[in-house]
Amino acid sequence: MKIRPAIKSDIKEIIAFQMAMAKETENITLDKKTVERGITAVINDIQKARYFVAEQNKKLLGCFMVTPEWSDWRAGFFIWLQSIYVIPEFRKQGVYHAMYAYLKDIVKNNSDYKGIRLYVDKANQNAIQVYEKTGMHKTNYQMLEWTKP
Repeated sequence: MKIRPAIKSDIKEIIAFQMAMAKETENITLDKKTVERGITAVINDIQKARYFVAEQNKKLLGCFMVTPEWSDWRAGFFIWLQSIYVIPEFRKQGVYHAMYAYLKDIVKNNSDYKGIRLYVDKANQNAIQVYEKTGMHKTNYQMLEWTKP
């Protein structure tokens, strides 16, 4: 298995991954054209974010997206791990752990990066257990948001 930055030819599969994840984890049917615009924007402009994919024998097994957040307290960036998806038939086979290890190595080897953060639906206990197995832990922070109506 190889973890690599996503490229334009991966967009169609990443769209399918994100549509499937939204339905599976939150029972939401996303607007495919909006998701396509969002993913294409990232692939075309890595200043927005970056997608990475797990690939084996030219088949995409999963993906994740990262976005940087500046921390004035630490004078460096936290990397937000987002849009994580592994196709069902490859779950519990180390795909997520390989993707996380790849990202962790990037963070460990760059002094501008201070750590990795992610958010997860508190009802998604399966995902929480997977993340905790990689050494991630719950924080004292609770996420709040406002979205346009």
